[in-house]
Parts: sequence; C-alpha cells; structure tokens
Amino acid sequence: NFSARVTLYESPELEIVPSHRDGSTFNSIAALYDDVRLFGYYGGIRLLKSAIKTFYGYCLEHEIELHDRNFTIRYDSDIPNLVGLAGSSAIITATMRALLAFYGVTIAKPQLANLIRAVENRELGISAGLQDRVAQVYQGMVYMDFDKSLFDKQGFGLYEPLHPAKL
Repeated sequence: NFSARVTLYESPELEIVPSHRDGSTFNSIAALYDDVRLFGYYGGIRLLKSAIKTFYGYCLEHEIELHDRNFTIRYDSDIPNLVGLAGSSAIITATMRALLAFYGVTIAKPQLANLIRAVENRELGISAGLQDRVAQVYQGMVYMDFDKSLFDKQGFGLYEPLHPAKL
C-alpha cells in the first residue's frame, strides 16, 4: 500500500527538485533537533544524486551512449521512514526506471537489482541486501535463490516471478 514515485521530464538544465523530506524549514529548534536525530542530515536528494551518478557510470562502463538532453527530476514517497520497508531502495528503483525510460536504455532485471544495491552499498554506505531490490525490480513476489555458486558464475542469483493466484 506504499509507493515511491519519481517524475522526470526534459528541461534546459539538470535539476533535482527537493521533496518534503529535504526541507530546511522547521517549526522550532526542537523540531530541527528531532528531525536530525531521527533522519540524519540528509534527505532524499542524495538518493537521486547517487542513483544518477551510478546509472551514468554504468552506461560509461558498458559503452552505452546517452543523448545529451537535460532533465528535471523530483521524487515523492509515502513509505514510512525507519520501519524497514526499503523506502530508500524504492526511491532509487523509481529513479533508475525513470532514467532508463528517459534515455531509452535497457538493463536486465538481475543486473538492475545489483546496480540499485550498489547505489546503496558503495555510494551511500547503506547496508542492504538484494531481497528488497529484486522484489522492487520484478514488481511483485519473486522466488530468490542466492546460492554462492550462482553469484560466482553469473554475478546474481536465480530469480523467478511468482504469481499469487497460483499459490
């Protein structure tokens, strides 16, 4: 019942528009204190910036040519903070989907899940496994086998979408 949404549209400059979680207006000094204590000094803009950087780096590494048009990007999420519902990965996943559509790029689902995890692990230092990312990329229930030999051989596990009506 929760979701993260990213809107991306062409614009003269590349712009990241802040969301309510990126605000710098508070009702009081106590409100600022509580906000920083709970959420740290960073909002969601860092998620978008790191996802964009990682996407661009992936395209460079894989010699995927991108057009040179700029865009404006904004995000919104109703996923509650700090309750373990993978809100940050949902925002990153939505960002990746928007970038893929804008640039007309295709990345296979298993590699996309790995790329999203890399944004969190390498770029942001967030400890994250693959389960939430795989479910978000496949957009539903997925059988996941994270056997080490599979990872060693192909760089990802075995992922098979499951259809709830067949359970």
